[in-house]
Amino acid sequence: MHTGVGRQRDSLSWRRPRRIATLSVHTSPLHQPGTGDAGGMNVYILEVARRLAEADVEVEIFTRATSGDLPPVVEVAPGVHVRHVMAGPLEGLTKEELPGQLCAFTAGVLRAEAAKPPGHYDLIHSHYWLSGQVGWLAKERWGVPLVHTAHTLAKVKNDRLAVGDRPEPKARVIGEEQVVAEADRLVANTRVEARDLIGRYDADPTRVTVVEPGVDLERFRPADGDRAAARARLGLPVGGHLVAFVGRIQPLKAPDVLIRALAALRERDPALARDVSVVICGGPSGSGLDRPTALIELTASLGITDRVRFLPPRTGAELPLLYQAADLVAVPSYNESFGLVALEAQACGTPVVAAAVGGLVTAVRDQVSGVLVRGHDPGDWAAALARLLPDRARRAELSAGAARHARNFSWQRTAEGLLAVYGEAIAAHRSHLTTELATLVKGRAPC
Repeated sequence: MHTGVGRQRDSLSWRRPRRIATLSVHTSPLHQPGTGDAGGMNVYILEVARRLAEADVEVEIFTRATSGDLPPVVEVAPGVHVRHVMAGPLEGLTKEELPGQLCAFTAGVLRAEAAKPPGHYDLIHSHYWLSGQVGWLAKERWGVPLVHTAHTLAKVKNDRLAVGDRPEPKARVIGEEQVVAEADRLVANTRVEARDLIGRYDADPTRVTVVEPGVDLERFRPADGDRAAARARLGLPVGGHLVAFVGRIQPLKAPDVLIRALAALRERDPALARDVSVVICGGPSGSGLDRPTALIELTASLGITDRVRFLPPRTGAELPLLYQAADLVAVPSYNESFGLVALEAQACGTPVVAAAVGGLVTAVRDQVSGVLVRGHDPGDWAAALARLLPDRARRAELSAGAARHARNFSWQRTAEGLLAVYGEAIAAHRSHLTTELATLVKGRAPC
């Protein structure tokens, strides 16, 4: 029996990977979140990689090359490199077109590993089902375990489609089922996602672990000054109430629900509505690319153009500033594996009004850090706004609760959880190899 702190540390060291190959086929962590296919997953991959590198675990992120302006390999932090793999044309391809480039992408990943000393990577962590397909083959070639994070699941998304959204194709469903069956460990963002993996995809419960995403608590924090100063810096209306939506513009994220709620609020309480502005910050994505001006047209048709401001995705210090400028942040998505926007807003001390779906029921603590709304009826969302916006004392309570709740999440905590999963995967993989070797030797033993 192994006992004692020294022995435990040796065991942990034995299980800790030295180098990880992270796979992100369809979107690069270098892309701007909030437009195209870039979103919370991009933030997750990069933030986790940085924390792992700080723990002396090197991370190489493989992603598809979409520009000739970037070098083949980019060092984004000490111990973190992004490798651009040539697979198809450099111009953007939709996620529906990318399965046809998986062979080329896999070849690029395998060639990169072949140029290194044997056993260079200790583990593969794939993100999204396309990457899982690549990871499935690479793990067989390299003889290392595969850890997979789905981020979104087709069966769940198809059950909760927004009006006008396209269902995920059968090929994706089959691909996800294959990856779930082949991965050594599956990382779920929440207990809800874990239940979906087990119940809908027949995942082995012993291989599913919940590791919640985090937030950069140094970058996202309550404002030192007042909201009026933040609004002035962003060129937003200084007076009145401000409700913000931050994210990709597509039916799944449902920014139209917030716009319709503002129109419903005008009918419900015209005096209050005259004092409310909405900011939509993001760019077209997914099926939203079919009609990139749909929200502008909707706003005009509802007669509230003067109360809605559209902003492109924000980077650096401007994103926390936008959260700090808002009285409330709305996250009306039809589904979220977690909802990093909700967590970032709360870390800035801004209460969140969110749909009671998926990971949002974890990211937002109902009536403590924000309010969860069941369903997507604009009237229900207007009622929530009507209760909260005029009640400064209640919003102050939620603001304090939001900041407290967000402090329960950090990328350091996420990285530590992943390291534990990696350790389990490596230990189980080595145990399996030992058993196979013993069986082989026994089979060759003389009679």
